[in-house]
Amino acid sequence: MIGRRRVFLAGIVVFTAASVLCGAAWSPQVLVAARFRQGIGGAASSAVVLGMIVALFPEPAARAKAIGAFSFVQAAGGSIGSLTGGVLTAAASWHWIFLINVPIGLVVAVLATRVLDRDQGIGLRAGADVPGAALVTAALMLGVYTIVEVDGHGWGSPHTLGLGAVAVALLVAFLLRQARAATPLLPLRVFTSRSLSAGNAVQALLIAAMFGFQFLIVLYLRQVLGFSVEQTGFAMVPVAVLIAAISLGASARVTGRFGERAVLLAGLGLITVGLMLLARAPSDGRYVADVLPALALMGIGFGLAMPALMSLGMRDARPEDTGLASGLFNTTQQVAGALGLSVLGVLAATRSEGLAARGVAQAEALTAGYHLAFWIGAGLVAASAVLAAATLRPARR
Repeated sequence: MIGRRRVFLAGIVVFTAASVLCGAAWSPQVLVAARFRQGIGGAASSAVVLGMIVALFPEPAARAKAIGAFSFVQAAGGSIGSLTGGVLTAAASWHWIFLINVPIGLVVAVLATRVLDRDQGIGLRAGADVPGAALVTAALMLGVYTIVEVDGHGWGSPHTLGLGAVAVALLVAFLLRQARAATPLLPLRVFTSRSLSAGNAVQALLIAAMFGFQFLIVLYLRQVLGFSVEQTGFAMVPVAVLIAAISLGASARVTGRFGERAVLLAGLGLITVGLMLLARAPSDGRYVADVLPALALMGIGFGLAMPALMSLGMRDARPEDTGLASGLFNTTQQVAGALGLSVLGVLAATRSEGLAARGVAQAEALTAGYHLAFWIGAGLVAASAVLAAATLRPARR
């Protein structure tokens, strides 16, 4: 409605301003409210990036390189953020992990005004689907809340089943709204694209496992192996470095030779093996012998899989739908990550608490909980590979 450039700039401004409020937060309530604002700004800016890349690079080979560069930047940012966050927290305070966003946001905003071309949307007169946005947001937030609260109520309790039923009802109401609204938030016609629908489904399974892995491996390093904040930050760097190197260096060339589908399946296979190795890491394990090989496989696998998956998912999007497809792809990442982290975190905690209650030592109980989550994560990625093999067709050579 207002153009990708404006949405991107507005998101950067909102995110940067919210970072100031996060850094200055004087209570947990203020921090949570500011984090919501960060989410709004981050969603606005990140949702249009992939659509801009697709529009700028319509030729398949150039698009593969551009998406590889995009994946490289994501991984490099994750690596720098993880490492810098640990150092800042230890050297100064947690406030600075938010305040450091301010100069970055200002630089990005200035560069965007100079680099990005002005584009015109269809105008706000078309009307925004506010009821649809409210329905889907409420459904997803209630769903995540229900999963997080399972630990205190149980999966089969009236509390869990009742809230879950309400979340599903809200989601169904959202879909009905999209089918009938004059200007829907998510036109259901986009799902007629087989590559877009299948790509988002594959991504949902993959990201659910990866978000849970990123959270739980940090807990394993900290609570079981006894790593410090700085050591944990450095321990996670190899994953991001490998993702960045593969995405920028080898991904486009390998994809050009073997095709997106073959590269995606190879990457998913490597990630599955990496998670299976982590599911066997002992409570007295060593980083180099028991953790680093798995992290290396997962870094290489994700560096191969994600650019190929993005290319496949966006391949058939019509020019007028690139922004919508990009937003859907980004939303799938965020929703799958939230749900995956909630489910895997709850299952790991429940397993660990049950063993601890039976007298199992803390390190062994925690490790057993993480093992369960890693096995389930491996199953999710393996399922995504099966789904990709069954639904995603190779591009015409």
